[in-house]
Amino acid sequence: MTAARDTIVGGNTSLGIELGSTRIKAVLIGPDHQPLATGGHEWKSKLENGVWTYDIDAVWSGLQAAYADLASAVESAYGVQLEAVGAMGFSAMMHGYMAFDAAGELLVPFRTWQNTITGESAHALTKLFQYNIPQRWSIAHLYQAVLNGEAHVGKIDYLTTLAGYVHWRLTGERVLGVGDASGMFPIDTATGQFDAGMLAQFDSLVADHRYPWKLGDILPAVLPAGREAGRLTEEGARLLDPSGKLRAGVPVAPAEGDAGTGMVATNSVARRTANVSAGTSIFAMVVLEGPLKQLHEEIDLVTTPAGDLVGMAHCNNGAVDLQAWVGLFGEAAAALGAQVDTTALFQTLYTAALEGDADGGGMLAYNYLAGEHVVGLEAGRPLFVRTPHSSFTLANFMRTHLFAALGALRVGMDILLKDEGVELDSMFAHGGLFKTKGVAQRFLAAAMNTPVSVGEVAGEGGAWGMALLASFLRADGESLADWLASSVFGGAAIETAEPEAADVEGFDRFMERYRDGLAIERAAVDTLH
Repeated sequence: MTAARDTIVGGNTSLGIELGSTRIKAVLIGPDHQPLATGGHEWKSKLENGVWTYDIDAVWSGLQAAYADLASAVESAYGVQLEAVGAMGFSAMMHGYMAFDAAGELLVPFRTWQNTITGESAHALTKLFQYNIPQRWSIAHLYQAVLNGEAHVGKIDYLTTLAGYVHWRLTGERVLGVGDASGMFPIDTATGQFDAGMLAQFDSLVADHRYPWKLGDILPAVLPAGREAGRLTEEGARLLDPSGKLRAGVPVAPAEGDAGTGMVATNSVARRTANVSAGTSIFAMVVLEGPLKQLHEEIDLVTTPAGDLVGMAHCNNGAVDLQAWVGLFGEAAAALGAQVDTTALFQTLYTAALEGDADGGGMLAYNYLAGEHVVGLEAGRPLFVRTPHSSFTLANFMRTHLFAALGALRVGMDILLKDEGVELDSMFAHGGLFKTKGVAQRFLAAAMNTPVSVGEVAGEGGAWGMALLASFLRADGESLADWLASSVFGGAAIETAEPEAADVEGFDRFMERYRDGLAIERAAVDTLH
């Protein structure tokens, strides 16, 4: 306790704050990189005039609330007030659109990653650049505003992300971490900067509009992890901590997106490593050794916080449909008078899947509550299908639905691992799907034919990852990958599942049905309203 108190008083700490989709999280870590205290604040987006957004005032009230909660936790646990921090950094949900005029005023409400209103521009830019531009990227939003003839475009003085905006207000610096910047506009990994050729292509594309800016002039400067991106100003300190206790002058790391901080928090920033996150959605981030051979609209290309190229297979549908089936079994148990703990229910049903046939007994399921871009569906209908010859048992039922939660991801990953020949040394899995030990982890290893590791990651996920990036400012010349491996995760308790031949073969048979049955899913979308 005394050592921790001295660490806090002496400012030998790092602070990470992440603005997620539903919660703003703050984590304070010490020299051992473990959390000393955490804080948080719940918030949510709203649909306003057809656009998903957050109020700008809610950004600051939420940040202040999360920081105050953290400071209160510090005082309660250690009996000292939080006045000094050794380094800090801010992250937020990636992408989206925040455009400001020369006076620093927001020109239109923040357009978040949730919006799917840029299809026309995303398609046009993908064709122009021959580089996949997802709808949620900042440049897709900007060009859609151009196509829509929106008057604010000519007034833009600065375009950034949510994390970049927070960083700007707290430090005065128009700077962004390369990982978050890669969700604004394509990065040239040779230079670590926005791709100069594509910047010129975009300027030519909009030249007839005679805007008073060039694209490169309104985008933030780009920095890799480990480079100081400014210092907390007096104004910034009061904005974050209105109580006046927090001292200014704190070195601040480049702001990052939540995908980047997730890579850091799972030690997945080295080349030939990957991490899979499974919750409401499911996605894989694969650190590549070089550019892909051809354009794939199913694969997003971003970077690690160190600037290495990443292939991202993102699927809208994760574990929600699976959770609904588990909930149905819980209702059945309750109807019979059984009092079943929710955690025990998940563990029992998931574990039952281990006893199923290797391919799930010849059954098929789709977990598409929403559309799934990776298979070309704009809408979804959850389906469960079996034949008269299927082995309809509880074990096979659960195995089929666990397989289904990984099905779309496998489609995307096949592009990387098979079509592109990307090689992996390791894959880290995290998220609620993997909480039951040895089940979804084993199936993911089979689906990817790759060893899959799980373990306890400290702190609050991405906020902890951002705190690590702040701490990395003090690293002595090491690469981010080496520093994480040696200084942060060297003694971490990690369990690795190797792919089993029977499971790999069984998942492949399931995927044959999965791909063949997509016509059924498309028919359901067309006919079931």
